[in-house]
Amino acid sequence: MSEIPIYNPSEIEPRWQAQWQADHLYDADIDPTRPKHYALTMLPYPSGDLHIGHWYAMTPSDAHARYMRMRGYNVLFPIGFDAFGLPAENAAIKDNIHPMVRTRANIERMRGQLRSMGAMFDWRREITSCEPEYYRWTQWFFLKFYNQGLAYRKQSPVDWCPKCNTTLAREQVWGEDRHCERCGTPVIKRDLAQWFFRTTQYAEELLQYEGIDWPERVQTLQINWIGRSEGAAVFFKTEQGDPLEVFTTRPDTLWGVTFMVLAPEHPLVQKLTTPEQKQAVQAYLEETLRQSDVQREATDKEKTGVFTGGYAINPVNGQRVPVWIADYVLMTYGTGAIMAVPAHDQRDFEFARKYHLPIRVVIQPPQSEAIRPEDLRAAVPAAGMMINSGPLTGTPAERTFEAAIEYITQKGVGHRSINYRLRDWLISRQRYWGAPIPIIYCPTCGTVPVPEQDLPILLPEDVEWKPTGESPLKLHPTWRFTTCPKCGGKAERETDTMDTFMCSSWYHLGYLNKGLSLSADRPFPQDEYDYWMPVDTYTGGIEHATMHLIYTRFFHKACRDANITKGNEPMLQLRNQGMVLGEDGEKMSKSRGNVIPPDNLVQAYGADTVRAYLMFFARWDMGAPWSNGGIEGTSRWLRRVWNMILEPAETLADEATERTLRRKTHQTLRSVTSDFEAFQFNTIISSLMELLNEMLRAKSNGAYGTPAWNEAVELYIKMLAPVCPHISEELWSLLGKPYSIHTQPWPKFDEAAAAEEEITIAVQVNGKVRERLTLPADISEEDAKAAALNNPTVQKFLEGKPPRKIVYVPGRLISIVI
Repeated sequence: MSEIPIYNPSEIEPRWQAQWQADHLYDADIDPTRPKHYALTMLPYPSGDLHIGHWYAMTPSDAHARYMRMRGYNVLFPIGFDAFGLPAENAAIKDNIHPMVRTRANIERMRGQLRSMGAMFDWRREITSCEPEYYRWTQWFFLKFYNQGLAYRKQSPVDWCPKCNTTLAREQVWGEDRHCERCGTPVIKRDLAQWFFRTTQYAEELLQYEGIDWPERVQTLQINWIGRSEGAAVFFKTEQGDPLEVFTTRPDTLWGVTFMVLAPEHPLVQKLTTPEQKQAVQAYLEETLRQSDVQREATDKEKTGVFTGGYAINPVNGQRVPVWIADYVLMTYGTGAIMAVPAHDQRDFEFARKYHLPIRVVIQPPQSEAIRPEDLRAAVPAAGMMINSGPLTGTPAERTFEAAIEYITQKGVGHRSINYRLRDWLISRQRYWGAPIPIIYCPTCGTVPVPEQDLPILLPEDVEWKPTGESPLKLHPTWRFTTCPKCGGKAERETDTMDTFMCSSWYHLGYLNKGLSLSADRPFPQDEYDYWMPVDTYTGGIEHATMHLIYTRFFHKACRDANITKGNEPMLQLRNQGMVLGEDGEKMSKSRGNVIPPDNLVQAYGADTVRAYLMFFARWDMGAPWSNGGIEGTSRWLRRVWNMILEPAETLADEATERTLRRKTHQTLRSVTSDFEAFQFNTIISSLMELLNEMLRAKSNGAYGTPAWNEAVELYIKMLAPVCPHISEELWSLLGKPYSIHTQPWPKFDEAAAAEEEITIAVQVNGKVRERLTLPADISEEDAKAAALNNPTVQKFLEGKPPRKIVYVPGRLISIVI
């Protein structure tokens, strides 16, 4: 008997990877004769090394894509690099290495790491967002949005370091005291003219999820982020006569307004502030500008404020209302002004008590006595009949909102309104390493878009890096100076670049263009779009729910309205993975020393073992701490599979053994098929491990070489193929099967073969389980009930009493009531 070959993944895996590449096995081209499946996984940032989180996101996604291919779909599974962004620019400033040089070197290294996964990526479609062939189209999309009126420029606050004389990204502001990461100077807010997209124009549509299969948790996160509120716009006036608009969800409490609060940055603050209050107001404003929005809105933060000295007039009763400023009111939400009703809002109540402001009760809760404001220890829920509310006093609880809307509308001091927490998308970045915004400023013609034929606006390569972090585009001696496309006069380019989320909002469309080139006239061929779009399955982290996943939906809808894309959504199905933690249960980080380098694991165990363990050790959507001991177990499993299939054994005909083996094989196929559909990768592996044990038992009982054994081996390799593509291909080849296992059809399970011969049924007497019966699987209801009643254990609990009722749940339960 010849020796079986040794399982050597370090030899097997690169050999098959090279073969697949040479044969273009995973090239995905238009094929009208086959149904398509566009599988997309979130593209990585080229940091220089793939980490285990990349593997955890990508290899199960690859397994699902492979499964869909075996099911007969024409599967597109592309990959690329989201290559613009702050880390490369910071590295350039620190090491004086151009971001493009570092980024291209990182991408080259990561390509090799990605190939070591054995994933079925179509490398012909690779995109890199920092290459001119790509960001030309990022700029083109900006122009389309500009022409639609979706892109506009306005003054907006940024974090600013007064010493470095530059804007700072969120991650460059450190500590509770919010200081500059480079020089330690306290950071302030400063208004700059910046570009925005009107995402709020699509707020209502972004709340609709009909026709797409997205996790409920993502939908909830997006719905809360968009923050739709129904209420009223109400128009107060300052004593100087300036309009002061507020949005309120409770117009029925207008008669309870005893003060107003404005954001310290509100344009009316300076006009409202009296000379006596000017110093206090200015000091509070400066303090506020040092805080982030998150700090200002913190619910556990003590509420502070300053009286401006000014007053507004309540439009429903003409009363003078003192106007305060407070940091918890933001200019970026609503109108930057709120009406305060301390009797019925806890935050307003605490503020009023702290600053000795009046409290007026205007809603009487049902079944309660008249409430005296001075007796209140907390705000009263605003549910009940209107009181102390002028002509609306006595309005019943069910009518208060509508009655108030009708009243302010008739008086012309307000109207029904909908407000959204969602803000327009700020896309300007005062950085070098991003796609330049294609806008020119002309002293004669004003703001002028760059003509499409002049795209791309290339980033200059001869740039100087300042240790302060100032954008080289602003300091470049020639780049920003140009001529106006309209009048030909002297003009200047926009020196801001675009948010990197702009690049990642359309990369799924970039993959449709095999080999982007500067000579193309569209970002993607129309026939490719019509065949592949929309994306069928999108996988990635849930942390992108309220940024990227909202932006890409907005992007698609805006492009649809510009006749660039079709349909309402870019991605039909979304699935999110959890996180791989360190062995210590903490998030992996270099500082903690708990990072698991996948390259080392591949070298030690092989890619198939790493893939299988990542799919086995936790529920994919939840994640778990890494275990080095666990991966050893997965490695042993694959070696047992190898030996079990290749080692010959004696054949002894045994009909019962074959029947049991066939049953377990088809039961496993049924469950694995279901689990692939549900992205339940951990139970796929556990099912295959169980089947391995059953096959080894059958082999020891003489099943080797029988039809049932041969069928089990073939089905086992096919079920293993999406998870462990290399060992499956090798085993398939060693058995003399036709190349490739990855072009084989997914098998169909035989229900008759999978059916159990016997079943276990629980028997309850008066609600308590008293016995479990093993019965033929095809037993009738009548015979099952009879078996239960004749069982000695059951008869003991019946105590000789006739049953009043017997309920039969087929295959599961018999419930007897006496």
